[in-house]
Parts: sequence; structure tokens; C-alpha cells
Amino acid sequence: MEILPVEGMPEVRPGDDLAALILASAKDTLAPGDVLVVTHKVVSKAEGRLVDLREVHPSPLAKSFAARHGKDPRHVEVVLRESRRIVRMERGLIIAETHHGFVCANAGVDASNVPGDETVCLLPLDPDASAARLARTLRERSGLELPVVISDSFGRPWRNGIANVAIGLSGMNPFADYRGQLDPHGRTLEASVLAVADELAAAAELVMGKTAAVPAAIVRNYPYEPAPGSAKDLLMEPEKDLFR
Repeated sequence: MEILPVEGMPEVRPGDDLAALILASAKDTLAPGDVLVVTHKVVSKAEGRLVDLREVHPSPLAKSFAARHGKDPRHVEVVLRESRRIVRMERGLIIAETHHGFVCANAGVDASNVPGDETVCLLPLDPDASAARLARTLRERSGLELPVVISDSFGRPWRNGIANVAIGLSGMNPFADYRGQLDPHGRTLEASVLAVADELAAAAELVMGKTAAVPAAIVRNYPYEPAPGSAKDLLMEPEKDLFR
């Protein structure tokens, strides 16, 4: 398996044709069977999911939390607006459930890799739909049937450090299900369902990095299972979540 960075893409701005920018940088590299991993940041930028903090009027809750922890109350207010449930709000950290159902820091609101000091970036409104549109446009223009994974960096319970996960998906099964198969010792596997979409997102991050201005990567020779695909399937149902 190979992971190839898509280099040379310019700064993405609202309204940009993201498929065209990717093809311009990767058209000589893409091949049948590849999986394309794209950071949510360039998807969000192209879709105009940017907020000018100068236009945000913080609520009393945002002001109070920001004052206690030395935060920008406008940024805190955007996080609160992007949350449908606050999981934990202490020590200057906000862990929230987004309107999509993701549980992550700051509801995915981020100021990194965004031009200017007064702008923050939100998650795409519907990352699965964004992935499907991008895959469809790439197919129409290149003739290649490419699964698309939209990735973002999430913290992990019980583990230090962040890792990329799939928040949007089109064109592949997000899982590899080994249940019912035998391990090398003849035992039947009962719970081995691998989140391969998350694993591909994390692997792609190794060549994209956080400061290298490489917002996409090509995963080659991974034997994915073609399927409509949805990152929503990766979200654990509340009735199965032992930690709510």
C-alpha cells in the first residue's frame, strides 16, 4: 500500500471548485482503485463554512467561560452555537456533541490553517454529502471511480494526542467485518469490526501533516469494499454507549 501526498494546491477560498484544484495537482497521479482522503478544512473553506468573529455577539455563558479561562468569548460563542449537547465544559476545554453527532473538542470549530486573525472554520454542514459531491464531480471529470474520505483530527478518550478520523465518506464500506472468521489459532472472531475509514484517514495524515499545506492524499492499493458509504455509520448509537 502507498500513501501519496497531493502537493501544490493553492489556498482554498469560499466558492472555489475543489475538484478542479485537486485534479490540477493530482491528475497525473490518480489511478483506478485509489482512495482520496481530503481534510475537512479545504472542504469547509470551499463551502464557505467560515465565521468572521467580528460579527459574533457572545452570550453571557460564553463571556463567563471565556473570562474564567482566558478565551475569546466570540470563539466560545461559535462553539456553543455549533453544539447540540455539551459533554464537558471545564479547565478551559469544551467537549461537545455537534449537530452531526460527532463528540469532539470545541464542536470542530478551529482557527488553525485559516487566513486572518478574526476567522474560524466550522465543519461542513453535511460531510457525507460533501464527500459524495466531490466523488461525483471527480468521476465526471476524470472518469475515475474514487472513494472519498473527508478527515478531521479528533482527540481520543484515554489516549494522549490526536488522530485523524473520517467525518465524511462516499464510495466505500467504512468497516472491515471479520466476525465469523477464524483467527490463526482456530478461534471464531466475534467482535472484530475494524473502522477502516478512520484508519485510512489517520494513515493519510502521516503525509499531509499539520503545517505542510498538503490538504489531500491518495491511498493506493488498499483493497476497500465498494459501497455507497457513510461516516454516520461510524457513530456509536446512544443505547450502546457505556460512557454517556
